[in-house]
Amino acid sequence: MTAKTAVAIAGLALTVGASSCLRFYDIGIETPIQAKLDVSSFQRVLILGFLAGGSKDVDLNTETVRLLRSQLRTKSDLKVVDSDVLYLVDEVDRRRRAPGEVPATESAAADDPKIMNEKDLRAYEAIFADVDYWKRVGEEYQAPLIVTGSILFTDVQRSGPVTRSEETLDQYGRRTVRDVRHYEDRKGYALVSTFLFIDGRTGVQLYSESFREETLYSAANNTPPLSSYFELMDRLLPGFLSTLSTQKIKGTRTLLR
Repeated sequence: MTAKTAVAIAGLALTVGASSCLRFYDIGIETPIQAKLDVSSFQRVLILGFLAGGSKDVDLNTETVRLLRSQLRTKSDLKVVDSDVLYLVDEVDRRRRAPGEVPATESAAADDPKIMNEKDLRAYEAIFADVDYWKRVGEEYQAPLIVTGSILFTDVQRSGPVTRSEETLDQYGRRTVRDVRHYEDRKGYALVSTFLFIDGRTGVQLYSESFREETLYSAANNTPPLSSYFELMDRLLPGFLSTLSTQKIKGTRTLLR
């Protein structure tokens, strides 16, 4: 046996011996993601109200304000301002009627939302560019960071192939599972939201971000609209919160020891 061969065998033996002593450990880690907007100059945040519509089954404006306030109270260092919920659609219509103008839209029925789609929404969006208005709002609430925007919650219908897992038993009682594709009508909801962040000291818009989420169910499913609304909001909340505060993504890392 040559010296080189002996060294190789000895090295292999050490490697095998060492590997038998190795242990794998999974440890939890948290990765911080910095906030998209620097809010260090603000101590307070005001979630006042939204341009909301698309469904008469959910009070989108009130539910969105309540949900975002609740989230920021626990996941942000900013103090959340308590105030009455402002219905921006009514505010725009009131301002239009004052000089005798006709409101942007007129509902077919008294209980239908004035905003049913994105076209209706565009007729109201000019209020976001009214710097003087938002500055007055900021002065009333001691110059907070103002959060506003738009929320559309609409019905969705889709038809197409769907894959489902089906279980069968053979003549010997053995269980097998296979994927089966079939054509199905589905219905659900879409949530389209835009969040605007306005400096209450100046009325100037600092940042905006838009989200779209959709959920579909079997046509026979009767999921309540409010449940679907909260399901969709849960999906976009991390994106909203990451605008104002540093968020942590949890994961695991495997170590050898």
